[in-house]
Amino acid sequence: MESRPESPRPQGAPRWVAMFYRPATDSWRTAAQSPHRTPVEYALGEMTQTLRARGDEVTVALWGPRDGAWHRFDTPRHRTTTSQPIPEPSPAEPAKLTERMTGRRHQVLLAGLTKAGLYDLSPEDDTTVRALVERLDEAAVRRVAHWLATAGGRR
Repeated sequence: MESRPESPRPQGAPRWVAMFYRPATDSWRTAAQSPHRTPVEYALGEMTQTLRARGDEVTVALWGPRDGAWHRFDTPRHRTTTSQPIPEPSPAEPAKLTERMTGRRHQVLLAGLTKAGLYDLSPEDDTTVRALVERLDEAAVRRVAHWLATAGGRR
């Protein structure tokens, strides 16, 4: 049975904190923190995906508030290779986060179109991209961008 190093409780007032274990230094490092859970979970997923792509072993901890005190929440030990959708922001989270995530999905789709060789978009194309961004979650947008990039590489 594999033993997992115990994450230390973060310092200060309870908030959402993602921590990564660094085997080389036998230490935990705070990777993301916010008063809101959604951006921390998103950062946790992105960093985990990046580290695994590099071939690193990943051990993470997600800490957050529960009843005014620190609580360690369960995180998946191994994620699949497919992206997980971003959780919908709670009503208490700022609209700016939602706006930023919409902008990110827009950038991902435009990058996919560029890799497919479509540089000069018409106003109708831009309207279609915006419609996709509004209707699709992060995982679906990434999949569409991947299809476009793959199709562009076959020319």
